[in-house]
Amino acid sequence: MSASPGRRAFLAVFSVPLAWTLAFLVAPYAVMLAISFWTRRFPVFVPDFQFGNYVQLFTDPQYVTVLLRTLKIAAATTVASVLVAYPLAYFIVFTIRHDGLRRAIYFLVVVPLWVSYLLRAYTWKIILGTDGALNSLLLWTGVIDAPIEAFLYNQVSMVVTLTYIFIPFMVMPLFAALERIPRSLIEASEDLGVGPFETFWRVILPLSVPGVVAGATMTFCLSFGDFVAPVLVGGPTGTMVATVLQSQFGAALNWPLGSALAVVILAIVIVVLQTAKRLEAGPRVALT
Repeated sequence: MSASPGRRAFLAVFSVPLAWTLAFLVAPYAVMLAISFWTRRFPVFVPDFQFGNYVQLFTDPQYVTVLLRTLKIAAATTVASVLVAYPLAYFIVFTIRHDGLRRAIYFLVVVPLWVSYLLRAYTWKIILGTDGALNSLLLWTGVIDAPIEAFLYNQVSMVVTLTYIFIPFMVMPLFAALERIPRSLIEASEDLGVGPFETFWRVILPLSVPGVVAGATMTFCLSFGDFVAPVLVGGPTGTMVATVLQSQFGAALNWPLGSALAVVILAIVIVVLQTAKRLEAGPRVALT
């Protein structure tokens, strides 16, 4: 029996994306999951089914420390991005009345995404270095007598760098969420005698929660998997899980352990995405 025209059209539209997903997403994940149970017998990997790689990840203090450090840095980057991006997006949407100027400022926020990621990260190494712009300014103003080395190669410099790199991913969903808020609700709040702060707290903030959640999710996941910033500005105390993952597949040549670590990272990201999905509904507006 031949397929109906609707089914043929469906297969014609979705067969290529489905094949691409199976070949380049599902299959590699399946291979990675399988290798994570293998045993390493240098210089080869023996197919096996054992949980030793996962046990090593959660019992070896160095891997646990790196995972916790990565979670901390990613969380700090996300919080810093929200604190910077929300006032900026609020200013663009509610303060700037001219549409052309609003679009221009929004474009200036997004345009760094067109610049090389490596260049944006390396810029902060130049700014925070002993001969960088920050130390030069402090020396010129007489605040310090000698360059401060503490600006670079620590976790604070990593959070600053990652916040700068990923701030557009926080501003974009916030801008979209704030723009979609009906102005009639804000006017109704004002007509009821509610002040600006309470209007923000009870109307604008609840309705912008989906934008905050979407931006925070992207920022957290991107910073959690970053491996460039730790190399450029992190130093010994800034090693993150992606750097360890890279070393397992490279210098250490331990693909089973690297695959197990990749599976753990994937599981953490899935948990974050599912949590974000539950939070995106957000609270309802209440003016009573």
